Amino acid sequence: MPIPVPALDDRSFDDLRTELLERIAVYTPEWTDRNPSDPGVTLLELVAFLGEKLLYRFNQIPDATRAWLLRLLRVPLLPAQPARGLVSFTPQLRTPDGGPDAVGLRASTVVGAGAVRFETEQDVTALPVRVLAVAKIAAPAPVDPDLMAAAEAALDAHGATDDHEPVFYHAEFLAEDPTVPGAPPLQLPKAVDGTLWLAVFAGDPKDAEALRAGPLLAGAQLSVGVALDPQLPGMFAVDACPGADPPLDGVPPQLEWQISGSVPGDDGEPVYRALELTADSTGGLRRDGVVRLRLPRSLEDVGVPLPDTGDAAGVGLFPPALEGLEGLLFWLRAFPPADAPGIPALRWVGANAAEVVQAVTAQPEFLGAGTGMPGQRYAFAHRPVQSERPAVVVEVEENSVWQPWTRVESFAGSGPEDRHWTLDPDAGECAFGDTVRGRAPQLGERIRVLRYRYGGGVQGNVPAKGLNLLLGGEPAKVSNPLATGGGCAAETLEAAMDRIPGEFRRHDRAVTASDFTELAALTPGGEVGRAECLPLFHPPSKALDAAGVVTVVVWPREDPDRPQAPTPERGLLRRVCAHLDSRRLVTTELYVVPPEYRKVAVSAGLSVKSGYSADAVRHWVELVLRQYLSPLPPYGPEGTGWPLGRRVHGPELEAAALQVEGVEYLTGLEVAGVAADGSWAPGPVDLHPWQVVELTSVTVVAGGTPPPAGAQPQPPAPGGTPLPVPVPSEVC
Repeated sequence: MPIPVPALDDRSFDDLRTELLERIAVYTPEWTDRNPSDPGVTLLELVAFLGEKLLYRFNQIPDATRAWLLRLLRVPLLPAQPARGLVSFTPQLRTPDGGPDAVGLRASTVVGAGAVRFETEQDVTALPVRVLAVAKIAAPAPVDPDLMAAAEAALDAHGATDDHEPVFYHAEFLAEDPTVPGAPPLQLPKAVDGTLWLAVFAGDPKDAEALRAGPLLAGAQLSVGVALDPQLPGMFAVDACPGADPPLDGVPPQLEWQISGSVPGDDGEPVYRALELTADSTGGLRRDGVVRLRLPRSLEDVGVPLPDTGDAAGVGLFPPALEGLEGLLFWLRAFPPADAPGIPALRWVGANAAEVVQAVTAQPEFLGAGTGMPGQRYAFAHRPVQSERPAVVVEVEENSVWQPWTRVESFAGSGPEDRHWTLDPDAGECAFGDTVRGRAPQLGERIRVLRYRYGGGVQGNVPAKGLNLLLGGEPAKVSNPLATGGGCAAETLEAAMDRIPGEFRRHDRAVTASDFTELAALTPGGEVGRAECLPLFHPPSKALDAAGVVTVVVWPREDPDRPQAPTPERGLLRRVCAHLDSRRLVTTELYVVPPEYRKVAVSAGLSVKSGYSADAVRHWVELVLRQYLSPLPPYGPEGTGWPLGRRVHGPELEAAALQVEGVEYLTGLEVAGVAADGSWAPGPVDLHPWQVVELTSVTVVAGGTPPPAGAQPQPPAPGGTPLPVPVPSEVC
């Protein structure tokens, strides 16, 4: 049974009014008119009303008490999370003679969007160049005689023999501005050679000759930013989580990066030289990040490879043929080693890029002097504190020597002489031990923090091109090609109190199916709208009895592009994976995957009660059906979204539709699902245990027989005399 909560004073308004009226005879016996119309009785009723309100507040637990309960239980509030993204710099510096020049930008360079501040994560040398990503996408063989003749001429010019098997392609370019409506991603999985080609142009075509002849690019570091297509092919194409500390053999192989030579080799094929990869935060183009490449120290043989005849352009190992090569300096290409995973689809590729995080680096601070007392706490000047990178460094002066102390999650494993401290990121405080578990700074020992970063919140989710302020005065422009994301507000006290029962049950460990579900929903960022755990389900093989395998299906809180079938992006899945990796058992193989949808259509006919608007009733029935089949809470049969693997049955939907006020009865209801051949198959729709419903169409008619589910509505018949109108033809 629930624990009864005692009321400190349970008197109601009636009790207080009765008590006050009874006191009249004791204190003022001459007061004989005690009817409700008496002004004195009205005043007593006002006092009773105010007293009831005071007693209600008296019986509540104040927020201060709840906060102390959280401290006693050592359950800190979750701090605000910072937003992250990519920016690209454009140098605005010229040499004294008017030539192009580079701008050096160190890590922690501050960029902003209004009052919101971000810092770069890497050093960047902003070179006066830009890049264009190209891929050789597979295409069918030409059927037009002229096109086929041109292809055969290209093969002859290349010197193809009978041993060569022609593989036709067309050059597909990645839009330099990914925010253009309808800009498609670069589908590198469909590339015939599995290679990413990057054409490196001068930022200003007039500077191309100066860049080719000058020493500016020789030995320089080129920072290439990469953003992957956020949409995944499906749950069966997602790899297992690598773990918090993945082994070396589990790290994706690095790509091979090469630069083009200007002179072909003896066999007529272009020559490419290997580039030094100085840093790669993308993990081999497996996530958004920056690739830093060291250009050759001598650029004499670097250039654009051209075949002997124009017919052989783009054939074999030659770069894709481009129109308008003005300002082209050289080509870069990247491809995986043999037997390695290919490059995924890309959304954006740009030069002079850096990762940014919504944070500001604080200057060293003096926190105070030790008192020798247990449980000392000292506040930083700024909060919330970001505790991931770089590590927060706290030092204590002992015998005139500053000693760095070690940060721990708790003092449970600390001894009396262990120099440990804990951090409360949301409050921006550091705490020391109680002399039994963890040493306490002694009287007069000074305490300081050398470095930390602070910031975070929803205001960091800046739209594309919103980061346009470079606050250090460097001669460069900055812009974010894509919106930053991941920022969320700090946890409220009410949310933390609701989280306590689950924290004590889980102990911050993922063992049971409910543990995985609840911890996935609590991933920092607040972007998870729903999570479901499928024990023993192995997505690559679709096996339902795989020992040691746990699959977590994740839905985003919202998806404006696909509201009927919300699908998480790569970044959200990666954050959930990282959140669960440190809490799962080491023997658990964990998959964090997007949902797989089964398309369903519903058609219903109804009879409307007299006195109700047919259009309004039809609208409400359609809304109820959409909400009943929605995959996200608070909708669905039980308010948690449509359950995984639950059969879509007509009678169940009929019961939901009949709850709408104004529906007299249903004239029919039909459910249909998409068959293997793409047609609509009427009847109950059976789902696999890992599938959920995607409601593609709902048709509701009043006063008639409903059309077949999934059928396209027919346009109304013309009511007047037909008037032929020609359709304009497309003119080249």
